[in-house]
Amino acid sequence: MGFTCGIIGLPNVGKSTIFNALTNAGAEASNYPFCTIEPNTGVVIVPDPRLDKIAQIVKPKSKTPTTIQFVDIAGLVKGASKGEGLGNQFLGHIRNVDAIALVVRCFEDADVVHVEGSIDPVRDIEVIKTEMILADLETIEKRIAKNEKLLKGQDKKAAKENEILNTMKEELNQGKLAKQMDLSSTDKAHIADLFLLTLKPYFYVGNIDEQGLSQNTPDYNALEKYASNEGIPVAKICGKIESEIAELDIEDKKAFLKDYHLENSGIEAFIQTGYRLLNLITFFTTRNDELRAWTVEKDVQAPKAAGVIHTDFEKGFIKAEVYTFDDLIKYGTPSAVKEAGQSRIEGREYLVKDGDVILFKFNV
Repeated sequence: MGFTCGIIGLPNVGKSTIFNALTNAGAEASNYPFCTIEPNTGVVIVPDPRLDKIAQIVKPKSKTPTTIQFVDIAGLVKGASKGEGLGNQFLGHIRNVDAIALVVRCFEDADVVHVEGSIDPVRDIEVIKTEMILADLETIEKRIAKNEKLLKGQDKKAAKENEILNTMKEELNQGKLAKQMDLSSTDKAHIADLFLLTLKPYFYVGNIDEQGLSQNTPDYNALEKYASNEGIPVAKICGKIESEIAELDIEDKKAFLKDYHLENSGIEAFIQTGYRLLNLITFFTTRNDELRAWTVEKDVQAPKAAGVIHTDFEKGFIKAEVYTFDDLIKYGTPSAVKEAGQSRIEGREYLVKDGDVILFKFNV
């Protein structure tokens, strides 16, 4: 799998409750800051109704969904970049994820203290962004200093890096995130080993109470407006309800959602948002009576997609027999798809599409 999304936020905003609902992993959730010290990690199934529909047609002996990994990271507080709270330990865990789900609290509860003393999702976001910017500035300044020594030896790579980093430093000091900067793919390649926090894709998660399911609260509306101005997606979740739903079987879950007039759980939206944010797609294989869904990045070439299944498939790739999920539904069976001329042979340059059903041909 290899794709990870970190769940971050201030203490006591519901990160671990949401993580428990995601993974049913039983991460400790208590009413005091920093109850999560080591990051909890869980592998989560990506909801995809296409898998069941394919299974109804090909009737495999087994079916395996695709997954994404979520990491619940300890709460961050103002001053973390300078060592406050869990400080750099927190920031170090963020560096190891591919994307960030930034959870903010959008509900009042006198029994659950807020580390800042009041509910204000926009303020909380700004606190976290500021700490990430300060951490990146420290990382950049250290690299610039290191490169200055190399410049004495006319090191061209160091010179180019410092040119990029000095520009970034100026923009970070103005409050701009690295992902908002005009960086070329070449620029990003030069600084990839810095694992900058503000260069990671992110989305917001508004943790609401039960009343917020039927009507948006002013706090959630403020979050949506802020996110809209940035062009950042928002997932709306009632962590308390989702943790209850996670304990139910499928039929009871459907009844529970119906009682709250919900078509899908907030957790499903959360997972799908993270999946899209990471620019991931799903393809399917139906080999040897086994139906499986696989995760790859968008626009990946066929040999690399084959390598997700097994490295030998990539090394010995010959060709791929491909048809689409939509055509399978349209024509009813794989053989009918072939008879309709909608199954095709693709080579090494083929870019795998979301919903492709693929049989890889390889030689080891």
